[in-house]
Amino acid sequence: MRKPVPFLDLSQFPVDLKSALKKKFGEMMDTGIYSGGNELTLLENKLKELTGSAEVIPCSNGTDALEIALRVLEIGPGDEVLVPALTWVSTAEAVYLAGAKPVFVDTDTSGLIDLKLLDTHVTAATKAIIPVHLYGKMVDMKALNAWAKSRNMNVIEDAAQALGAIQEGRSAGTWGDIGCLSFYPTKNLGALGEAGALLTQDKKLAEKMRLFVNHGQIEKGNHIVLGRNARMDSIQAGFLNLKLEYFEQWQQRRKAIAKIYLEAFFGLELTLPMDILGENHNAHLFVIKSDRRDQFAEILKNLGIGTAIHYPVILPRMKPFGDSKKYPVAEMLAKRVLSIPLNPWMGRRDFETVIKMVKYAYSKTS
Repeated sequence: MRKPVPFLDLSQFPVDLKSALKKKFGEMMDTGIYSGGNELTLLENKLKELTGSAEVIPCSNGTDALEIALRVLEIGPGDEVLVPALTWVSTAEAVYLAGAKPVFVDTDTSGLIDLKLLDTHVTAATKAIIPVHLYGKMVDMKALNAWAKSRNMNVIEDAAQALGAIQEGRSAGTWGDIGCLSFYPTKNLGALGEAGALLTQDKKLAEKMRLFVNHGQIEKGNHIVLGRNARMDSIQAGFLNLKLEYFEQWQQRRKAIAKIYLEAFFGLELTLPMDILGENHNAHLFVIKSDRRDQFAEILKNLGIGTAIHYPVILPRMKPFGDSKKYPVAEMLAKRVLSIPLNPWMGRRDFETVIKMVKYAYSKTS
């Protein structure tokens, strides 16, 4: 009987990693420190080394990171922020929660905010743009930064899916005024719960963010500004410190499997992520496009192959946003994209089964 291949099953961590995580938890229980402490400091330093960022501020999650970035840049009521029409809800949600208005921009065929359309969406109220490195592929940040600088506009990088991606020698998250990372469990570097981080090269912004995530407290009992509790807990920092030791080899494994997929599916009338092997893509998701996506996904489901749709509804069509304008490329992608299993814990039998079943599903839908 053929073994099913889930889209992602985090219970399938390798045995050595599970053992190491259990040991780490035991060590942290022995210290009795669950908020702050050495694990947070160590994580900051490790992330600085990995990303090359001058400042790293661990926080509660990637969504909070986006809202905090907006707040410390003093973007709020009366302001507008450009966001892509196709992404996870947090990107626009954070803008609303900060009191500002998200202005949606259609995407290019890769799902990235279409830089050619930006000028048509700018008004006197536009104060910032949030480019999203969707699926792990980076937006052209050199071009975007030049555009934003000429308009005195802040750039907040949503790099939640892009840790490990590099463009012209600079890490995702280090190009904008502030970069936002997510360590949600499904990410390339995931915690065992909720966690995130903020990156910046500006010391003053870093000081503001450190205050904000800790109730505006400069020292115990001395609150000099309003903030909130958006700290990362020490246990998640400890788990991330451990998993960072595996990160580079996991990235190499993701790329190796992605390469095998590209070679196996070449010639099929599917749109493949041909740029996934480039350094500006961290191979977070292997996303194919099919005109018969739903039928394709149903066949794979019946064959025991897990898939996911990122994302089936564009943000403007969601009830909280209620935008009826047309976003033709984003809408096309929402109907055609399908993510197939790609993670560093897949064995040869897993990805060979995926390849065989994708080809079979293709034969039934072509």
